[in-house]
Amino acid sequence: MPDDHIERHCVISGVGQSDVGRRLGRDPRELTLDACLAAAEDAGLTTAQIDGLSTYPGAAVPIPGFSGAGAYEVIDALRLHVDWYDSGLETSGQLGSVMKACLAVGAGMATHVLCFRSVWEGSAQGTGGRASLAGGGGGRAGPPPRASGPNQWTLPYGSASAANWIALYAQAHMHRYGTTPEQLAQIALNGRRNAARNPKAIYRQPMSMEDYFASRIISTPLRLFDCDVPCDGATAVVVSRRERAADLRHPPVRVAAMGAALHDRPSWDQLSDLTRLVGADAAAQMWSRTDLTPADVDLAELYDGFSILTMLWLEALGLCPVGESGRFVEDGSRIALDGELPLNTHGGQLSAGRLHGYGFLHEAVVQLRGDGGERQVAGNPSVAAVAAGGGNTCGCMLLTAGD
Repeated sequence: MPDDHIERHCVISGVGQSDVGRRLGRDPRELTLDACLAAAEDAGLTTAQIDGLSTYPGAAVPIPGFSGAGAYEVIDALRLHVDWYDSGLETSGQLGSVMKACLAVGAGMATHVLCFRSVWEGSAQGTGGRASLAGGGGGRAGPPPRASGPNQWTLPYGSASAANWIALYAQAHMHRYGTTPEQLAQIALNGRRNAARNPKAIYRQPMSMEDYFASRIISTPLRLFDCDVPCDGATAVVVSRRERAADLRHPPVRVAAMGAALHDRPSWDQLSDLTRLVGADAAAQMWSRTDLTPADVDLAELYDGFSILTMLWLEALGLCPVGESGRFVEDGSRIALDGELPLNTHGGQLSAGRLHGYGFLHEAVVQLRGDGGERQVAGNPSVAAVAAGGGNTCGCMLLTAGD
């Protein structure tokens, strides 16, 4: 395919990650800057050479811990002189900020764009659990707050968490396609096996099928180990113009295609088909922008905020037939590090920590460079599919190794 799509003029030139922990108790801005400086150094760039910045979700987020820093804070702290910058919550998954950086670089608005995502959800929730950060106001003194928007239809019925909404996806998939809890468990078990090889992962101890089923139900059929792990940490990547690849410290990872389409309702629970992510729209757009096909993918780093989302992404991306993700992951052999499609090689959010889409993008770059250490996929993988988001917040990218 000729270079007629703007993202094909872009590469991921650097990646960086701060310390990652369940509750680090560190200033989230400090974690953010650690990751940003590490990514710039990894690319062989000084902060003076960074002329763009992009982040998700930015500073204007009401939920404690969901964002560690905004664009202005990082621009000021690093004394950046940017020709383009962007920050915002309403975008195509957490990868939307990286896609917008590609658009800016491809359009000539910037040459090296620093993109970051930071969280401190573990420290923010302390010992109070997720309900202490957002929910229906349980445990508060005085009258409960009035719900508005979509919350007025969910909070009165105790449906305050994405776990409640995403559980409906799993129920629908099991009802329509015969997917079993044992098949669903393979996403968590595979993630834990891979996390054991990742020194930054939150949970590295072995987990058996018996351990999985011994964990408590959160929202039927989702169990504790089907839900991602709140943590503290920051991840950053640098998007650079492909023509500058010779100036960079490492062989670049090319952006082959990306997808951000949304053709369904912008909702978590009012989709036309709860067994189909809107990521299917994004994936179709992505594949239309490349000559590569799902058969070319060597590894997949797919969002696992809840285990069922990973299975739906497998189907959305055409990595297995629609309705057959349960059978595809059954026994875990196909998605293992030495399987035909290594999946979430760093442990995913279920075991490595909820770093959102940036954690998956970071891991894809590490793998395509051959820098995965004990968890490195054998055989010099050259094509990686990366997907982030669930419900209406979906985006995906296809990355390739090479100059």
